Amino acid sequence: MTTIQIIKTTLLAFVALFGMQTIKAAERFVNFNQGDLFLNPQKQVTITTDEADFKAVDIAVHALAADFGRVTGQDAVLQHQADAKIIVGTIGHSKFIDQLAKKKLIDATQLKGKREKFIITTVGKQLIIAGSDRRGTVYGIYELSAQMGVSPWYYWADVPTERHDEIYVNRGIYTDGEPAVAYRGIFLNDEAPCLSTWIKNTFGTNYADHHFYERVFELVLRLKGNMMWPAMWMWSFYADDPANEKTANDMGIVMSTSHHEPMARNHQEYARKRAEWGPWNYNTNKTKLQQFFREGIERMKGTEQLVTIGMRGDGDEAMSDEADTRLMQQIIADQRKIIADVTGKKASETPQVWALYKEVLDYYDKGMKVPEDVILLLCDDNWGNVRRVPNAQERKHKGGWGLYYHVDYVGAPRNSKWLNVTPMQNMWEQLTLAYENGIQAMWILNVGDLKPMEFPISMFMDMAWNPRKYDVNNITEHARQFCLQQFGAKQADEAARLLNIVCKLNGRCTAEMMDANTYNINTGEWKQVVDEYATLERDALRQYLTLEENQRDAYQQIILFPIQAMGNIHQMYYAQAMNRKLFKEGNPDCNLWADRVEQAFKRDSTLCADYNLKMAGGKWNGMMIQKHIGYTSWNDDFPADRMPEVKRIENPTNGGYVFTEANGVVAMEAEHYYAASDASEAKWTIIPDMGRTRSGVTLMPYTKGVEGASLTYRFRMPNGVKSPLKIHIVVKSTLDYLNKGGLTYSVQLDQGEVQTVNFNHNLNEKKENIYSIYYPTVARRVVESIVTLPVVEGEFHTLTIKPNDPAIVFEKIVVDAGGYKPSYLFMNESTCKIDASQK
Repeated sequence: MTTIQIIKTTLLAFVALFGMQTIKAAERFVNFNQGDLFLNPQKQVTITTDEADFKAVDIAVHALAADFGRVTGQDAVLQHQADAKIIVGTIGHSKFIDQLAKKKLIDATQLKGKREKFIITTVGKQLIIAGSDRRGTVYGIYELSAQMGVSPWYYWADVPTERHDEIYVNRGIYTDGEPAVAYRGIFLNDEAPCLSTWIKNTFGTNYADHHFYERVFELVLRLKGNMMWPAMWMWSFYADDPANEKTANDMGIVMSTSHHEPMARNHQEYARKRAEWGPWNYNTNKTKLQQFFREGIERMKGTEQLVTIGMRGDGDEAMSDEADTRLMQQIIADQRKIIADVTGKKASETPQVWALYKEVLDYYDKGMKVPEDVILLLCDDNWGNVRRVPNAQERKHKGGWGLYYHVDYVGAPRNSKWLNVTPMQNMWEQLTLAYENGIQAMWILNVGDLKPMEFPISMFMDMAWNPRKYDVNNITEHARQFCLQQFGAKQADEAARLLNIVCKLNGRCTAEMMDANTYNINTGEWKQVVDEYATLERDALRQYLTLEENQRDAYQQIILFPIQAMGNIHQMYYAQAMNRKLFKEGNPDCNLWADRVEQAFKRDSTLCADYNLKMAGGKWNGMMIQKHIGYTSWNDDFPADRMPEVKRIENPTNGGYVFTEANGVVAMEAEHYYAASDASEAKWTIIPDMGRTRSGVTLMPYTKGVEGASLTYRFRMPNGVKSPLKIHIVVKSTLDYLNKGGLTYSVQLDQGEVQTVNFNHNLNEKKENIYSIYYPTVARRVVESIVTLPVVEGEFHTLTIKPNDPAIVFEKIVVDAGGYKPSYLFMNESTCKIDASQK
C-alpha cells in the first residue's frame, strides 16, 4: 500500500477545537482485532453517498461494497442517508461532506484547490472518506479497500482476499497527499495474439469492449493511475464500442491516444477506410484529414481527455525522411484551431500532448516550438533508458514534460513481449533520473497485453505518485510491499527475494534475444547461469508448497511461471550450445544434448499451455501464446515457436574416445573407452546412471567367463609428462562374493609392465577391517585404487584394463600427471574427441 501521511497540523487544530484525544501517527488505519471504530458490529456495513456526486464515486463505492463481501462474506449496503457507518463524497459535490466541512468536523482547507487528494478520518462513530475531486474520492475509497486486504490485482492476477469477521478503524486523519506526476497511465499495445485471443475467449468479442475496459480502468484507479492509451493495432477504442468512451469518463479515466494517433482518433478508424479518407498526407490531403481530426474532437467534447496533437507517418512510421518543421508547425496550429472551434473554448483550456517519439524529436531539435500549454512527451529508447531530459531553460515550459516508457516492445533488434524483463532497479533509476530532471507532467507505460507485467505496472504507478518514496537504500522494499499485498506477511520476504532475483536474471537477456552463444560454454558461464535458475526454481517450488491453496494461482502468475519459463529457455539454449560443442568434437554425447533441447522446447509449450488452460481454472486462455523462440529479426513472420537447430551423430557406436590432458589431469568416464574387447560369452554392458557420476561398465552375464575381455583408454599429453603416472581406478564396492580372497583386475600403460589390483580383499567384517575399511567403503559405494605406472615418451598413450573376475563394475579412470586434487566425484571429465578410425 501507499505511504499514509498524518496531517499533523490539522490534527493539532482538531485537538484544540474539539478536545479530540491525540492520536499517534500510524501508517495503517485498518485493523482486524481491535480499534477505535468498529465498522461492522452487526456483521454488515452501510455506506452513504450523495446521488448528486460524480458517477465515478458511485462506481467505486459499488466496488467497495463488493470488497467488504470479499473480506467479511457480506457486501456492504449502499444508501443515501447521513446515518451510515461510512460517508463517502467529493467536496463541493456531496451535501454530506459539505455539511461536515461546514460544521468544521472535517477540514475543507485540506482538500479545496488540491488535485486528486483524499482524507480519511473518523467523526464520532462514522468513517469519512472525502476527496478534493472525483478521483481523489475514488482513491480514498480504494485506499480503504487496499487496507482491508483487497489487492488491486484481485482480478488481474487472482490474488485472494483474506477473510476477517471484524473490521476496525483507528482514529486519525489520513491522506496520501497529491500525486507527484499529473497524468499517470498505461498503454495497451501490440495486443495480438495474446490479449486479443484472451478477450475473444473471455468476453466473446473480436474487439475490446467496455466490459473489458471497465476491468482495466478499475485496476488503473486502484493503482492510483488516472489515464490510458487504449490498444490500437487491431481495434478502435472509440468506434468499436461507443460505450468505451462513456465508461472511461464515467469511471474517472482520462483517455488519450498513442504517439501516432492525433486528435482523439484511433489508427484503425483511418486504416479501415483508407479509400474514403485518402492518403495520410497533410500536404496532399489536408481537407480530409482536417475533417478526420474534427470528428475526433466533436466526439470527445464534454469528456475529460488529453488530446494528442502533431502527426506521424501512416502506421507508426516517420512522416518524411527529413523533419519538415514548417509543415508540422502548420499541422499543430490547424489542430489547435479545430479544438478551439469545436469546444468553444481557448485551445489552451483543453489538455494536449505532443509526443516526441523517435524521429519526431528531430522536429523539436531543429527548433520547432509548440504553445506553452502543451505537454512535451519525451521517450525512452524502448528498452527502459531515457533518451532525453529537458535542460534548465526547457523546464520552464509551462505545459510540462512527460515520459513514454516501455516494459513491452515490438521493434529492433528483437521484440520483447513474452515476459517481464525489467529489473526494478533499472526502472527506479531511470524514473528517478526523469523526475529529478523535471519530467513530471505525464508518465505513460507501454505494458503490451497487460499481463504478465503486474509487478512493473505497480512499481511504475507507485513511483508516478511518489517518486521519492524509494531510494537506493530501500529500493528492494518495493518488491516486499508488493508481495506483502499479494501473498501476506508470512510469505512476503521470500516472495520478494525471488521476485527481485528473477527480474534481475530475466533482465540480462530477453528470451527473444537469446541463443546458444549468449553465454560462454567453455568458461562454465552457461552452466553457472542455468544453475542460478535451477536454484531459483527450487526455492520457488518450495515456497509454492507452503502457500494456501487459493494463493497458488497468483503466485504462479507473478513469481513461479516467470522463473520456470525463463529458466527453461536458458536450459534449452545451454543444451544447444553443448550439442554444438560436442558435435564439433565428434562426440556422440551431442545426441544426449540434442534430446535435452527437444525436451526443453516441449516443456516450454507445456508451461505456456498450463498458464492458458489450467492456471486459475483456464481463466487466462490465450494470454500466454506469444512467440518467443526462433527470432532472427524483430519483424520475423514465423507462424509458431521454432525449436533451435540441433545436430546429431547418426548411428553412433561405443568407443573411439581420445582425451586430452589439462592442468596435469585426464579424467575419463569408464564408458568413454577407446576400444573394448568382449569375452567369448560375456559382453561389456553400460549400466546408466550408476555410481557417483555417469554410469558403470561391466561384463554380463556375470556367470560367464571374462577371459579375453579388456577396456582400452587413449589420452594425449600434448606438453609431455614426467614418469611415473598415478592411475586412479574407481569401481563399485562389490564384495568378494566368490569368497576367493578378493576380486582382481590388471592395468597396463602403453606396452609397460602389467600390475594386478585386488581391490576388495579387505572389504570384509574382520575385526581389523570392519570399522576402518569395510563400513567407510561400502557407505561410499566405491573403491578407489591407485596404480603407479611408468610412462614412455610420446604424445599419445594407451591404458588397458582387463578384469580377472566377473561382476567388476568400472566407473571412472583418472590419470594424475601431477595436477589431481582429491575430489569426491573424481573431477570433471576431460575434453575428448572421437577417433573416427575407431568407429
